[in-house]
Amino acid sequence: MTALRLTFGIDPGLTGAIVTLLDGVAGPLIDMPTRRVDGWGEIDARALAIFIREQRAAHPGAYVSACIEKVGAMPGDGGTSAFRFGETSGGIRSTLDVLGVPYTRAIPAVWKRQFALIGKDKDAARQLAIQRFPEAAHMLTRKKDNGRADALLIALYGEQRLASGVAA
Repeated sequence: MTALRLTFGIDPGLTGAIVTLLDGVAGPLIDMPTRRVDGWGEIDARALAIFIREQRAAHPGAYVSACIEKVGAMPGDGGTSAFRFGETSGGIRSTLDVLGVPYTRAIPAVWKRQFALIGKDKDAARQLAIQRFPEAAHMLTRKKDNGRADALLIALYGEQRLASGVAA
């Protein structure tokens, strides 16, 4: 069945994920595709683009958008770490731009507050995602699946913003 709306939720870290919501229901997801370049891990933009294109091709005519977590350097991050994290986020945004996928950014404190996750551990997001998306529970069985859970909740946040007329 072809969806009318595809929303990609993206947790942009190298251990993050990208998930597709199909008319608000959890669909295909992948852990953030990475590759090694000169001994460093970085986003595999080609694999990311292929995933997005495949989802779009499976649902011709659907409205496609994305919501990506707006990340920044954390206190205590070294310069190299902060630069590499920013580079990853920029690569994801560039991939979306090249593919013509409009996106909004979700400030962590804002989307987490909306889902009552402020001050809770990472597993709370995974438990909430299982509750909200029972069809995705099999993809969220491990504690380290918190990146997948965050991506699902970021996608949901993006859809809710779009529905309220806030997102572009």
